[in-house]
Amino acid sequence: MSLQVKEKTHVRLVFLGAAGVGKTALIRRFLQDTFETKHRRTVEELHSKEYDISGVKVTIEIMDTSGSYSFPAMRKLSIQNSDAFALVYAIDDPGSLEAVKSLRDEILEVKEDKFTPIVVVGNKTDREGERQVSSDDVLSTVELDWNNSFLEASAKENENVLELFRELLQQANLPSCLSPALRRRRETFPKDSGVRPPMNKTNSCSVS
Repeated sequence: MSLQVKEKTHVRLVFLGAAGVGKTALIRRFLQDTFETKHRRTVEELHSKEYDISGVKVTIEIMDTSGSYSFPAMRKLSIQNSDAFALVYAIDDPGSLEAVKSLRDEILEVKEDKFTPIVVVGNKTDREGERQVSSDDVLSTVELDWNNSFLEASAKENENVLELFRELLQQANLPSCLSPALRRRRETFPKDSGVRPPMNKTNSCSVS
């Protein structure tokens, strides 16, 4: 008798990262398809949206967290209660990448699961001329050393925002029909970046 992985109908995604990297902008672009140029400080906001997928009601909650790290207890609770994580940095801010590294360590410690679904996001690709973080270096670290997913995005230009959420939802075991274009993500990587071992898809559902 074959065992079937039960796909969830309720999932919580949490966005973590330093202040000003564009967590709120990515979420707003996904939910409302709008972009606000002025940075507004976020303490913590929870967005909830219901989708009807092939007759099944799926609830997606998106937690937008503070980048100030002045609320460690609140952040720990967010991590405990969430299913998948977007760790966001800005490509023009090397310090924000260091924040991502410490946040990942904290997630693995709190969840006590090295296969926790995590997507690392290099935001603000619209600032390519001010880039200070190499995508090749981050790609190598995230996919080879951490065995997590990586992509770059721009909330301002609406680049790879939908792909980010598809990846998060697919890793969180939501119905796979939510993410038919997941495999296209690979096409955004340089063709000469070398051979990489297959991603560990322990927490993923199959995409037909």
